[in-house]
Amino acid sequence: MSETTASLAATTSAAAPAPVPASAVVRGRRARSGRIALRGLQVLLALFYGIASALPKLIAHPSASEAFDEMGWGSAGMYTIGALELAGAVALLIPVLQSVAAVALGALMVGAFVVQVVVFDGQNAATPLILLVPLALIAWKRRESNAELLRLARRGA
Repeated sequence: MSETTASLAATTSAAAPAPVPASAVVRGRRARSGRIALRGLQVLLALFYGIASALPKLIAHPSASEAFDEMGWGSAGMYTIGALELAGAVALLIPVLQSVAAVALGALMVGAFVVQVVVFDGQNAATPLILLVPLALIAWKRRESNAELLRLARRGA
């Protein structure tokens, strides 16, 4: 073999990428599909909180008005909770705020659970508890966004 042929063979073999193990490909696909599923869950929850939960409060639907009157919170409490739910729904869709939004909505759900048990004798107390599960999952899985949010807050301060 001549020197030129030997150096060309060495260059070709050195430039070829190493084959990717099949297990790494499967892990990569699983991780990607997990991120997509989590994002889908976030969108679904944002739609729920924005449309099914916040909207009736913000338009003073009679069912929402009656419930808040029964609690003694009136329209001010209804609009406040509706605004907080809408803000949380929007924040669930903003990458840097997603974890904080899930924690904040989770806190609202703890409050909703307490109100359901104390004021309404536990009629619908399971609903806020059920919603806590996906919110906790989002808060945990998206916790890396908290570091980015903290970095942005420090830079702005």
